[in-house]
Amino acid sequence: MAAAALRLAVIAVAVGALVSSSSSAAVCPHANHTAPFAADFTMLQHQLRGTVRLADDGSCALRLTRFDLLAASPSARFWAARGDSLADLAAGRAFSPHPLNSTFRNATLLLPFSAPLPPLLALFDPDTSSDLGHVFLPVSASASNATDDSGVASPSPSPEPVPTMFDNCLPLAENKYRLRWTLNASAGTVEIGLEAAVGSEYYMAFGWADPKANSPAMIHSDVVVAGFTEEGMPFAEDYYITDYSECTLGTDESPVSGVCPDKVYDEGKNDSMLVYGHRRDGVSFVRYQRKLDTGDTKYDVLVSATEEMAVVWAIGKLRPPDTLRPHYLPQNHGGPRDTTYGFARVNLSETVDSCNGPLDADNKEDQERIIADAKTPLVVTSAPAVRYPNPPNPDKVIYINKKEAPLLKVERGVPVKFSVQAGHDVALYITSDPIGGNATLRNKTEVIYAGSRDAHGVPATPTELLWLPDRNTPDLVYYQSLYEPKMGWKVQVVDGGLSDMYNSSVLLDDQQVTLFWTLSHDSISIAARGEKKSGYLAVGFGSGMLNSYAYVGWVGNDGVGRVKSYWIDGKSAAGIHPTSENLTYVRCRSENGIITFEFTRPLKPSCSGRVECKNIIDPTTPLKVVWAMGASWSGNSLTDSNMHSITSSRPIRVLLLRGSAEAEQDLRPVLAVHGFMMFVAWGILLPGGILAARYLKNLKGDGWYQIHVYLQYSGIAIMFLGVLFAAAELRGFYVSSVHVKFGVTALLLAGLQPLNAYFRPKRPANGEASSWNRVLWEYLHVITGRSAIIVGIVALFTGMKHLGHRYDSENVEELTWALMLWVLSAIVITLYLEYKEVKRRSGDTSSRGHWVLGNTEEDDSVDLLHPDSTDRNSESSPSGVMEVQLEPLAR
Repeated sequence: MAAAALRLAVIAVAVGALVSSSSSAAVCPHANHTAPFAADFTMLQHQLRGTVRLADDGSCALRLTRFDLLAASPSARFWAARGDSLADLAAGRAFSPHPLNSTFRNATLLLPFSAPLPPLLALFDPDTSSDLGHVFLPVSASASNATDDSGVASPSPSPEPVPTMFDNCLPLAENKYRLRWTLNASAGTVEIGLEAAVGSEYYMAFGWADPKANSPAMIHSDVVVAGFTEEGMPFAEDYYITDYSECTLGTDESPVSGVCPDKVYDEGKNDSMLVYGHRRDGVSFVRYQRKLDTGDTKYDVLVSATEEMAVVWAIGKLRPPDTLRPHYLPQNHGGPRDTTYGFARVNLSETVDSCNGPLDADNKEDQERIIADAKTPLVVTSAPAVRYPNPPNPDKVIYINKKEAPLLKVERGVPVKFSVQAGHDVALYITSDPIGGNATLRNKTEVIYAGSRDAHGVPATPTELLWLPDRNTPDLVYYQSLYEPKMGWKVQVVDGGLSDMYNSSVLLDDQQVTLFWTLSHDSISIAARGEKKSGYLAVGFGSGMLNSYAYVGWVGNDGVGRVKSYWIDGKSAAGIHPTSENLTYVRCRSENGIITFEFTRPLKPSCSGRVECKNIIDPTTPLKVVWAMGASWSGNSLTDSNMHSITSSRPIRVLLLRGSAEAEQDLRPVLAVHGFMMFVAWGILLPGGILAARYLKNLKGDGWYQIHVYLQYSGIAIMFLGVLFAAAELRGFYVSSVHVKFGVTALLLAGLQPLNAYFRPKRPANGEASSWNRVLWEYLHVITGRSAIIVGIVALFTGMKHLGHRYDSENVEELTWALMLWVLSAIVITLYLEYKEVKRRSGDTSSRGHWVLGNTEEDDSVDLLHPDSTDRNSESSPSGVMEVQLEPLAR
């Protein structure tokens, strides 16, 4: 017994020693945390999610659970740093050698550490300075002074709730749409996260079906529609469904119907509260909160925290607000059940975690795109960062054409022109380094393709930077600032494109649409490309979409691109009329939501009687172009749902022959001077000279002649000056328009008069018959002079019409009526003077021996070109005898 007791004692001592040894081994010597903790990763890129905590066994390791991540680059690592700034991350170190270049789906990882925990644990790519996401670890203040070799330990904030993390997750559409939620039963609320791998122009809808219905249905459902505005801001709005149609606002005769926001109904309000939203990697995510019982029994469903209830969901394109409907309106989701819409049953109190890994969108490049061309400079500015695609980033980043750090697409062999006006602290350059800011300062090498320290400027004095990508330029380079890292983004270099296919291109109003064209003898090839995502793109020829010829390009639900032409004479769907224009070489495509369409059409349609027959393009006349974009288009029956969501604010005048464009504006002062000078010449001086020669010969001496010559020469001089003003202002002289044709004809006829006077035959002596040359000259002089006046007045009226077509001036019609009144007044005065002249002649008992065209008292003894000389040819009164006219004393 004693021996047995001794053996038991020895065993007990051994077991105690073993336990004591195990306990001491389980204590991590590097622990500097405050207490056992759990902290969630903040998602920045690659759909990162996960929760980190200390290992359960007390060892020096972090346990990462529910870990989701889309595959990163081979250089990305778990990273230890003081903070989340670029400088702190750059000064950090690798926390774990675990590679991150594969996709993780709800994984669990163990991350050992051999030094005190850092304040920040990040997923960081040092090659591109990209922070995929991070978590602040609750390092104790007392232990924060003990740092490792990198010196990264410092006090860190306590973990805060992360908006992308939830207790539950349920797939709604496989690999496309998910529902996440966290129930707070004590507060009577539920927080819901909607997540979908769709474009930014799509909505996500989720809600509860009518509990009184026998089977789940959309009608009378209480749903929340979530998405992103045109500016990229998230929203969540409470909707009530009364019909399978787009929302129709009520009138006195009909109530509100369709899929409408609660607040458009009587006593309705928005009972959802937006918490957070973002677009990452081509995935939309919106988090909102709602009460289980909102108190609204008419438009909201009472949600149970413990019972299973029927829910409805849908995804589809979103129609932005317009002047008629100030709300975002979901379009018909289309597509099959369980793909674009569906039904499910959910119990909020049950634990559900059936989402396997992150959503993987087909198109992960969510940043706006700009496609450069040789004709239009890219305006480079700087502004505060809002949605920079590669965090961390400085407070101020580069904007191109008013877009924040867009993806720039250029073509090899096509020059790219930058107008740098981002400030003198931003020197633009094109580099192989994704970080920028002068790689040599980081002991890195880079290849600089364009730009230097001198490539900086301000709007008042911009600097022009020209870059010509060639066949040696890599497919991917970066535009950055030489002074500050990570201000710019990617440049995609490709071979060929629209710029190579068309001779000319311009950016239309607001820099949202690019127009390309190539002129031929009797046709024009046109291409239009949107610079932002949309369901359709429309380009119209006119001062606005109203009363314009429009060309609409869209891609249907069958994936086929289409282009159709329309005449628009109203602001509703009833005012959009399809036409039968002869469009050839028609193409339309959508690339990442960017619509591009092309077609060829004749300059002058070979038809008559139809409205499209008036759609004539004159290359010598500026073509007014407007544009519009919208969510969806239908080639058959159009409704108000096809109304554009965004349109140009003003037309752009495209100069087809010059290959340039200018903004529509009021009448230019120089052209106004041209019109006034032509009116003075053809409306006052030249007609006045003719009237002087016709009706003022009864004046003593040669006064009529002096008035005639001075008025004619003054009118011709002012006329030529007016032509020079117009040609200089328009930077060209073209003869194809009606106004210019009449103007040139009048110009030639007027210019013929001084030449005609120079070759004037001698006047016959008294009693002699006029020679044939003299008679022909008088006919030619009178007929060409009066014809010039008629053609000149017609040119004035065609000029007024051309003015109205070019500028749409509100005063053109009034000016035309004023000109008509002036011409009518001149005609009345002329008729009166002619009547008085005929009456005077009828009372004259003696007259000269010859009469040509009514000029019975013509005295042209003074040279037309030298009016100050006297009797050069001694044609009249060679002996100095005065001619006397006798009249009878008695009548």
